[in-house]
Amino acid sequence: MEADTRSAIRLTLIVEYDGTNFYGFQYQTGLPTVQRQLEEAIGKLTGEEARVRGASRTDSGVHAAGQVVDFLTTARFPEETWTKALNFHLPWDIKVKATYNVPTDFNSRRRATTRTYRYTILNRKTPSPLLHNRCAWIREPLDTEKMHRGAQALVGLHDFSAFAGTLPPEKSGVREAKSWSVWREGELVLVEARANAFLPHQILRTNGLLVQIGTGKARESAVQETLEGSIINGNRAASLPPQGLCLMKVEYPDFPPRENQ
Repeated sequence: MEADTRSAIRLTLIVEYDGTNFYGFQYQTGLPTVQRQLEEAIGKLTGEEARVRGASRTDSGVHAAGQVVDFLTTARFPEETWTKALNFHLPWDIKVKATYNVPTDFNSRRRATTRTYRYTILNRKTPSPLLHNRCAWIREPLDTEKMHRGAQALVGLHDFSAFAGTLPPEKSGVREAKSWSVWREGELVLVEARANAFLPHQILRTNGLLVQIGTGKARESAVQETLEGSIINGNRAASLPPQGLCLMKVEYPDFPPRENQ
């Protein structure tokens, strides 16, 4: 049964998951998704048909360290009990890190101010079986300083449509990137993007161009030129594989409660 909204409370979960076995976050009929697993776990615990809303609709194969979801329920359990009980019903590759009771008008998607994604690249001559589902493998040496300099053209308010998948006519491609950084940690190259929101496939395609800059196949100015439209879509870099991408954090002006930070 659905929760009675007149007596319901709203809960917010911080969720971590390995996206390898899921067709993204959002519910798809007949396919395993993170949203479906969360709703089934809530149903097993409460007997209610909860509808979970996520801050970011991660794609198939993409991971999360700090996804934020919210839902209504009439069940009253302590926050720690929610966390432990849901984790009991969830598969090994989805776990709740924390539960918070929030105002009923809280919206994890609309109230978010920034989302931070990190892309991990294994940059060495041989692939790694241990990191296969956690990163992309690029054998050519990457110049991370050039990649970082090229990425700075992304910072600010821009129309990112050239880096996205096909958008419906009514959807704007304008987003505000707060930062886009590239650095190396040993054999790993990390690309971290923080923005108010991202377009579908934007990060994977943008980072694909940064990789081309890092290997010397594209100029540092290629990012700026793409934003300006002087590089047509047919010539842009190929999208990187999804397994290197992870949603690290979603930020809000009033969440989590200050005493829990």
